[in-house]
This record gives sequence, C-alpha cells and structure tokens, in this order.
Amino acid sequence: MTEFYTWKGYSCAYELYPQKQDDTSSIPLLLIHPIGVGLSKFFWHRFCSLWQEENFPNPIYNPDLLGCGESDMPSVAYYPVDWAEQLQYFLETIVQRPVILIVQGALFPVAVSLVKLQQKSNLISGLILSGPPQLELMQKSSSPVQNKLRWNLFYSPIGKAFYRYARSRNFLDSFSKKQLFANANQVDKEWLDTLTKGAKKPQSQYAVFSFLAGFWRQDFSQTIAQINQPTLVLVGSQASTISKTDTTETPEQKMNSYLKYLPQAKGNQISGRNVLPYESTEEFIKVVNQFLVTIN
Repeated sequence: MTEFYTWKGYSCAYELYPQKQDDTSSIPLLLIHPIGVGLSKFFWHRFCSLWQEENFPNPIYNPDLLGCGESDMPSVAYYPVDWAEQLQYFLETIVQRPVILIVQGALFPVAVSLVKLQQKSNLISGLILSGPPQLELMQKSSSPVQNKLRWNLFYSPIGKAFYRYARSRNFLDSFSKKQLFANANQVDKEWLDTLTKGAKKPQSQYAVFSFLAGFWRQDFSQTIAQINQPTLVLVGSQASTISKTDTTETPEQKMNSYLKYLPQAKGNQISGRNVLPYESTEEFIKVVNQFLVTIN
C-alpha cells in the first residue's frame, strides 16, 4: 500500500513492508531505486515480496524519489543532493531510526550525499551497493557547461521527441537486453509492462534527463573515503558499464576498486549483469541477509 508525505510542498510516495516477526530490534532497510525510463520504487517489488516470503525480520521502506513513480514530478533539474535531502527528511520524520541503505547502480551518488548529510544524526548503520558505477566515474566531475548543454538539448523539442521514442516498448526491450540483463529471457512481460506504464507520465522525463545530462557525475572521492559504516559491494558476474569511461574493468576489478577505497567494505559477486535485485533476486537476498547478520 502506498503512503505519502509532504516535502518542500511536494507530495512524495513510499511503501512500508512491516516486519512479520515481533522483533523491533531489526534494522530497517531503506531502498534507493535507479533512475531511468519508467523506473521507480516498483524496481524493488520482487526483492520486497521475496524478502517477506522468507520471513526475514527487517522492515523495508521503499520510497519514490521526487520526479518518479507516484511522487510529484516538477520540471526541474535534479542533482544527487536534492534526492539526498528528500531522503534525509524521510529518515528523520517517517522512519525515525537507523537504517541500512540499499542503493541500485548509479544512484550511489545519492547514497554518498545522504551519508554526508547524516554524519551528525547517525541514522545510517550500513550500506549495500548493488552494481555501483565504476569507481572512476565517482571520482571525476563532468563539465558543468557540458551538463547544461545536454540538459538544454534534452529539454528542447528534440529531447522530448527522443523521450517519446525511448518509452516505446521496442526501445525498452532492446535497451534492457543490451545493457541491463545478462539473460535476455529475464526481460519479461512484467518488466516491460511496468516500464511502459511508469513512462506514460510525460513529467517523468525530467528525472531521466537530469541523469542523462550527467548531473550525478561529481567528484565524491573524499566523501566515499570517509564512509565508515560497514559496506557491502555487490557486482554481477557479467557486469558492464553503460557510461563512457577511460578504462574498462572486469567485474572483479570493479569490486576490488571499491574494496580498496572504502574503509569497511566487503565484496561479493553473484550471477547477473546490472539489475541484480530484479534479475538475480534469490541470490541477492541471500547475500544481503548474510551481510545483515554480521552487523545486526
């Protein structure tokens, strides 16, 4: 069931999956969904359903970021700190207790920004990175001028025409098979139906444009190096990089780059490519639970 709260005058949506066991000591999970055409909190539904079926004690908070899903969609440029501030408010007013962050893909900059905002509040007990971007992309700012030019292009009639094409079922099917899933058969009707439905609102384009324009590409080197919470880095055995990088890393190299840089990190590879909670749900849940046991 979707619930709502108000942040900066905007209506923001979230789902709560309560704990089934009478155990108030279990740390809640706070999920951060990816940004992309048609994506929202639905991305985590397979994970949430199986988590409850397995009767794990941890409750789950699954919010829609502003500009996505059932949250309001103002036509503005979104930066990682904007979504981090939304989640900070959510943590402090709705959750009101420490959580484990689970963040998908290139939304790691949002998690990094949130950890920085939460340094004094201590509401983040650990992090789980699902298929994070290549570390190189987190250590180098993209050009603000180029970002602005890309944003203006996307915001133009040309960009809006591109978005109409990008939300077509054929494009979503092709992109998912080429860039997201290791097994093309996993790009099923459920996945495509949900993306298509999620992209129907034209206002959903602005969050996607912000991501494509590169506003998430900033130098987070210092902040990442100061993440002292226990962190699990999960990488797909067939992981690939969608964004352009100077070097190409194998999945193992990608994982090890993070393990060397994060103060308290563990790593694991599981089957799949770039959408592990959806494509490899059972394996993903298994390693997540194992990690939680070590820090609970």
